[in-house]
Amino acid sequence: MHMEQAIAAIRFDPALPLWLLLALGLLCALAVAASAVRRARGVVFRAASFIVLLGWLAGPRLVEETRQTLPDIGLLVIDQTASMSVADRTKLADAARQKIEAQAHGMHDLDLRTIVVPEGGSEGTKLFTAIDRALADIPRARLAGIVAVTDGQIHDIPANPPGGAPLHILIPARGEEIDRRIRIVEAPGYGIVGKSVQLRIAVEDLGVPRGLLAGPAGAARLTVRRDGQTALEESVPIGPEHVIEVPITRAGPTVVEMSVEKLPGEVSLANNTAVVEINGVRDRLRVLLVSGEPHPGERTWRRLLKSDPAVDLVHFTILRPPEKDDMTPLKELALIAFPVRELFVQKIAEFDLIILDRFQNRGTLPPMYLHNIAEYVRGGGALLMSVGPEFAGDSSLGAGPLGEVLPASPPDDSGVLNGAFRPEVSPLGMRHPVTADLPGLLPDGKSDWGRWYRRLVPPESHGETLMRGPDGAPLLLLDRVGQGRVAMLLSDQMWLWSRGHDGGGPQAELLRRVAHWLMKEPDLEETALTARVEQGRLTVERRTTQDGPPGTVAVTSPDGTRTDLQLTEIRPGRAVGSLKAEAPGVWQAGDGSLTAYAAAGAANPPELADLRATATLLQPLVKASGGSIHWLDPDGAPNLRRVEPGHESSGSGWIGLQRRHDHLVTGIAAVPLLPAWLALPLLLGLAVAAWRREGT
Repeated sequence: MHMEQAIAAIRFDPALPLWLLLALGLLCALAVAASAVRRARGVVFRAASFIVLLGWLAGPRLVEETRQTLPDIGLLVIDQTASMSVADRTKLADAARQKIEAQAHGMHDLDLRTIVVPEGGSEGTKLFTAIDRALADIPRARLAGIVAVTDGQIHDIPANPPGGAPLHILIPARGEEIDRRIRIVEAPGYGIVGKSVQLRIAVEDLGVPRGLLAGPAGAARLTVRRDGQTALEESVPIGPEHVIEVPITRAGPTVVEMSVEKLPGEVSLANNTAVVEINGVRDRLRVLLVSGEPHPGERTWRRLLKSDPAVDLVHFTILRPPEKDDMTPLKELALIAFPVRELFVQKIAEFDLIILDRFQNRGTLPPMYLHNIAEYVRGGGALLMSVGPEFAGDSSLGAGPLGEVLPASPPDDSGVLNGAFRPEVSPLGMRHPVTADLPGLLPDGKSDWGRWYRRLVPPESHGETLMRGPDGAPLLLLDRVGQGRVAMLLSDQMWLWSRGHDGGGPQAELLRRVAHWLMKEPDLEETALTARVEQGRLTVERRTTQDGPPGTVAVTSPDGTRTDLQLTEIRPGRAVGSLKAEAPGVWQAGDGSLTAYAAAGAANPPELADLRATATLLQPLVKASGGSIHWLDPDGAPNLRRVEPGHESSGSGWIGLQRRHDHLVTGIAAVPLLPAWLALPLLLGLAVAAWRREGT
C-alpha cells in the first residue's frame, strides 16, 4: 500500500445565490447580444470579461483526494479430493502451487489467498462451494482473478462465473484422458437363500471416440468373484446394461466383486472394480413340530413358533398309537389324518427344522420313517428334541434308528431325576453364542433363573454341553451329524419359565438361539471369523469356544497389501480388532483356518465415477469469465502476470490477474480553480481591452 494524490472532481461554491447568479448571467448575455447586433467593437473582450466575472462568482474548485491504494486479491484454489490422487496429479498440483505462490509473493500489489478443497464425504468435488465461501470475505472490487488447480471433475459447476473476474483452470495432466468404469445400475441388498439375485451393471468407456471401443464388437472381459472365489467370467458389451445372476447359497453376507479388464491407455483401474454385499436371508421357515401326549409345555412351543411371522408351522399332537381301537368314531378321533408318509418320506426335505417334543413312538412312526429323519439330519437338516420321562426305557426314540444321530443315549427309569434345581451354563456354554450373555446369567455360570423339577441323566453323551444340572450332568446338548445339526434338551420343564414360575427365565431367547444355530445362522456359529467395513474402518471379530490368547489375523487390502491385526478379547470366546480401511474394494481377513470378506464402498462415489482429467466440463464457464485453461504436464504452471481490465487475461505460457485500482480516501482538499488574485487582474485586463477597442 502507498499514498498518492489525485484530482477527483470539480465542484462549485457560488458567491451569490444561484437565482441571482442566473439573473446576472442573463443580463450579461443580453448586453453581449446587443453589442453583437450593433456590431460594436470589443464585443469579444466584453463577452470574455463577463465569462470571467460569472466564473469567478460561481466559485469553481478542484477536489483533490489523498488516496491509500489497496492491493488486489487473487484466489488460488487447490483441489485435494480423491480423484486428484490418480497418477501424478498431486505432484503436478503441488509444483504449480509452489510456483504461483512464489511469483505472487514478489508482487507488492497482489495479495494471493490459497484455499484447499479437501475430500468431503460422498457428494463429489464441491469446488465452487469452497470458492463462494472464500469470496464472502473478499470485496468484489479487489478480486483480481481465480486460479483453480483441479482435474476438472467438478460436481457443483454454477451457471455463471463467480466473482466477476477471470477464472483460470490448471489441470494436472497432459491432455484429455480416457477411462473405463463398471457402474452398478441395480443391486439388491438381500437375497433368499437357495435362490439367485440379479445384478444390473454397465461397463462404459469414457472419453473414447466412437468406433474406437476396445475388444471385439465393443466388448470387455468381466470377472465375478463371490467371497473371494471366481464364480463367473464372461464377455459383456460396452455401454448397454448387463444382467448377472448371483446364487445365494448361505445365510449372512455374501461379498460379490465384479472387475472388468483394463482399457489400453486408461488413466486408472480404480473404477474397473465394483463391490456389493448381499445379505442372504431365509424365506419363510418351514418347521415341523410333533408333540407327544398333551402336556403343559406343548402350548409354549406352539405360541413361540406361531409368534414369528417368518415361520410356517406344521404341528401334530399324537394322542395315541393308530393300532389302538376303542371304537371311537374316526370323525371324533382327529381333525385330519396324520400324513406320515407325506411328512417323513415325500416332503421331509422341505422342512428347515423338525422338533420332537416329548414324542414317544408307540408304533406311530415305523422304523423306516425314523431312519428317514436320521438321514434328513445327516444330509443337512436340523432336529431339536425336548424329552421327558418318555425318552427313558426300551420304547425310547433313542433306542431305534434315530438314536444314531442323537447326542445322548436313553437312560433307564433311574435316570429320570425329580427334584428342584436351577439350570446352569457350562464353561463351554459361557463362550458359546447360543448361551453366552443370556439375561440373568452370572459370571460363574450360575443364574437367578426359575427352578425346574425334572431332568434326565443319560448314561452316555457327546457333542457340546452348554447347560448342565447341579451335578454337572448335561442338560442342553448340541451336536453336528454329517452336514446337519441336532440339539437335545434333557428336561421337559422349560415351560415353567414362560409362566414366570420362581422368577422365570429366558425361555424364548434360548429357544430362538438354539433354533437359529440348528439352521446355521452365521451370527450363532461358535467358531467364526467375520469382517465388516463401516465409516472407513475394518472391524474383524473372531468367535471361538477354545481357551487361549486372542492372537492376530492377517488382513489383506484390495490392493494386496497384507497387515497383521492384533485382536483384543472383549468377553470370553469373542475378540475384535479394527484398522483404517478407506480403500474401496474387497478386504480379506484370515486366521489360517477361517477367512472372512468385507465390502468397502468408495468414500466418495462421485469421485470414482469418472477419473479422467478433462477440460470439457469447465470450458463454458471459463470462456464466460474471460479466463483460460492450461495443462500442467509437461511444462508445469504458466507464469503469473498483472493485466489491466479490458486487456487479454492469458496467453501462451502465462495467466493474468487484473489490476483493480481499488483504494481508500484518507483526505480531501478543495483548490480554487479561479482564485481572486487571478480573477481580478484578468477581469480588469479584459475590461480595459474592451474599452480601448471600443474607443478606437
